[in-house]
Amino acid sequence: MKKFVLITGASGDIGGAIAQVLAKEGYSLYLHYHKNQLRIEQLMTTLNTYGGEYIAISADLTSPEGYQKIVENIFSVDAIIHCSGQASYGLLTDMNEVDIQHLMNVHVLNPILLTRALMPKLVAKQQGNIQFISSIWGQTGSACETVYSAVKGAQISFVKALSKEVAYNGIRVNAIAPGAIESKMMASFNEIEVEDIKNDIPIGRLGHPNEVAQACAFLLSDASSYITGQTISVNGGWYT
Repeated sequence: MKKFVLITGASGDIGGAIAQVLAKEGYSLYLHYHKNQLRIEQLMTTLNTYGGEYIAISADLTSPEGYQKIVENIFSVDAIIHCSGQASYGLLTDMNEVDIQHLMNVHVLNPILLTRALMPKLVAKQQGNIQFISSIWGQTGSACETVYSAVKGAQISFVKALSKEVAYNGIRVNAIAPGAIESKMMASFNEIEVEDIKNDIPIGRLGHPNEVAQACAFLLSDASSYITGQTISVNGGWYT
């Protein structure tokens, strides 16, 4: 029987890597994206070699009602991976209310509402898996990324609470907290700044999206059957 996984933010570097790892392991996928349809089309072309079922869903999660478009297109689902994200760099006093609200909608409001809407499908099966791709800044906080740190910290708190609420239903809930990963989110840093970051990381390099994806696959697998309510750090030893 096919197992379906919903990946939000599948057009991103980490979301795309997760999709490829899970497709290779035999999962069928709902692939959420917002604007980058070309990236999703390219991804689906790659995934088709694995023989699963892959369904693209477009929805704007900066809108408070964005989750509804996803729910309308979900039938059977066995796991939810919240990977949609956007960053905002700068002083808190320089941020406008619209940008702050968008960060809240993408990282907190829509994921919570989406999880609530899809929970009955998981409860009916008495098994399921929910994951949040959070951030190292949700654990330790970062100057000039205060709101981003706040929403990522909220995800981790939600994971801890929800895991206790649904464990009896056979549903596990965990988070992954990546550190500095080679992705579009690093595009705002110049070469010198990237080198400085690498020098701060004990392993001495940025992480790869595939390394986050492998952690995600582990948390989906039976090998992690006794792990719930946890945040797995994938950060090369940075800020331990």
